[in-house]
Amino acid sequence: MLQTSPEHIMQQRRSSPAGRPSGTDGSDFSYRMVVDSRYTKVAKGKSHLKALFALQTVSQVIGSLLLWVSASQGPELNRFAVLSVSIGFISLIIGHIGQRRSQVNLLRAYTFISCIATAFSIARMVRNDVLLKVIHYKNVEALTNYELLKVVHLLFGVVLQIFVFIIVPSLVRNMSPPKRSQ
Repeated sequence: MLQTSPEHIMQQRRSSPAGRPSGTDGSDFSYRMVVDSRYTKVAKGKSHLKALFALQTVSQVIGSLLLWVSASQGPELNRFAVLSVSIGFISLIIGHIGQRRSQVNLLRAYTFISCIATAFSIARMVRNDVLLKVIHYKNVEALTNYELLKVVHLLFGVVLQIFVFIIVPSLVRNMSPPKRSQ
């Protein structure tokens, strides 16, 4: 004979250590955990951003070393180089805080400020006429090793900035709550 007493049903539905009742008839859907795809996208975006921060930190350290070499070679210090390096480090700090705390506004500020740092880096190269040498002579051999290193550093920074424009808006979009249709 089948036991359908309330005590028997309650004994069957006792919670397991994981918090989910055992012996249910399939109506336990409220206990199932479904991870929304945007949460996995946020996790992937944060890991990509972490790798991007590491590469940008390397780029900023190289920029600092180039600035130090430039300062030791001559009395005049390029203001654009100083601004580029200092603003770049500030943007990295803001971006890192925004990524760790999942602050969308800080990530947007990071994108904007790192773009300004890249613009100052480009302005530094234009002011030093290094890019014009490459264009004019159509030959990289016309550059010294130091100038060539500065050009490679600039191109590396521009490529990293392109990845910032790809990764951060996607991450921000997935971190923001979905819009409700009315």
